[in-house]
Amino acid sequence: MEAALNPTRLVAAALIGLAILLVLIIKFKIQAMVAILIGAIAIGLIAGMPFEQIITAVNDGIGNTLKGIALLVGLGSMFGAILEVSGGAQSIAVTMVKKFGDEKAAWALGITGLVIAMPVFFDAGLIILIPLAFSLAKRTKRSSLFYAIPLLAGLAVGHAFIPPTPGPVLVATMLNVELGWVILVGIFCGACAMVVAGPLFGAFCGKKFYVPVPEHVANQADFDDSKLPKFGTIVGIILIPLVLIVLDSLAGVIPAMAPVAAIFGFLGEPFVALLIATVVAMYFLGTRYGYSNAELETVMTKSLEPTGLILLVTASGGVLRYMLQYSGLGDVIGNAVASASLPLVVVAFVVAALVRISVGSATVAMTMAAGIVAAMPGIAELSPLYLACVTAAVAGGATVCSHFNDSGFWLVKSLVGLDEKTTLKTWTIMETLVGATGFVVALIISFFA
Repeated sequence: MEAALNPTRLVAAALIGLAILLVLIIKFKIQAMVAILIGAIAIGLIAGMPFEQIITAVNDGIGNTLKGIALLVGLGSMFGAILEVSGGAQSIAVTMVKKFGDEKAAWALGITGLVIAMPVFFDAGLIILIPLAFSLAKRTKRSSLFYAIPLLAGLAVGHAFIPPTPGPVLVATMLNVELGWVILVGIFCGACAMVVAGPLFGAFCGKKFYVPVPEHVANQADFDDSKLPKFGTIVGIILIPLVLIVLDSLAGVIPAMAPVAAIFGFLGEPFVALLIATVVAMYFLGTRYGYSNAELETVMTKSLEPTGLILLVTASGGVLRYMLQYSGLGDVIGNAVASASLPLVVVAFVVAALVRISVGSATVAMTMAAGIVAAMPGIAELSPLYLACVTAAVAGGATVCSHFNDSGFWLVKSLVGLDEKTTLKTWTIMETLVGATGFVVALIISFFA
């Protein structure tokens, strides 16, 4: 399928195509999906690929990418929506804060954010949980950042590193690595990143920058947690898909689990595991809390509205990957990386970070980095653990340096009540610490893969 084209022309085609993509997004504000498709097709045309091969790359990129993540993104959105409307996110946060106490509440918020961002989108998780951070700041008379930064760090980690959140699922699908390994590596990298960027950096920010609780929050009554779902129920439901997927991966490498490997192979299939969790959530967090089937159907259907954009941008990234692969540029890049003696984990992080800084979108950064890495030769021969480290490195690169071109920057600025300068000194540095720490941990793990 790959064309025998001139390497110099291939590299020029890639550079021009990616430049077109970035200019369309940054300068002309073209929608990311359209920009990625135009950039990918430009690469094929400039490289001299036959028209039929360009069309094949587009079709294969769309189909092969969507078949791996479409169900997961849809089910994950519905699962997260049930968790959101039932008060499950608040239940975890309130319970954790009570367990840890006011002095260590920052750690509780970091852990809560990490757990909640796996099934719930970052924006929704922040809007749901930020009132609790404000109520703690009001009660302890501390800067809001003392509690907001750990919460944001936890949300950023859960959003970037740990399935079933769409980002790592997308990268894992494109690299063809089992989600069980991605979850295990992601939890380890993410936990370290949350500690560094959350409670530790949050304590520094809380002392250096005094940010008062917003006026509209300061006059509100304290957080009411009397009717929230039970903590154990929420945690148990969230763990269902993670445990089943991990057990499936372990059953493939532990001989003692061979008799039940087929069962876990079915139950641990990501879409089956997430479907089970969604159905359980519908009953225990929906029906048992007074929601009718019609109300649940409305909530779950509405949750699917933002998934179209995610799926289409992701599928367009698949087109980029197959265009690079079918043109033969993947081999060129792979040979260049091999001659430079750079570990693939480092390459993945750098590519994702450059796109993140240029474009702002973590999804686009993950998509482009995964596409470039997946097109390199020899990917299929790498161990699942190493590929999981590459996935974490892409997630880290796609997280660093959030600034003016990232919608998350402006959301945090407005919700927490910061000016642009303070947002750069707090949120942007926190995101960079999350991404860099996760990458360093992934790089260390990769040495043993």
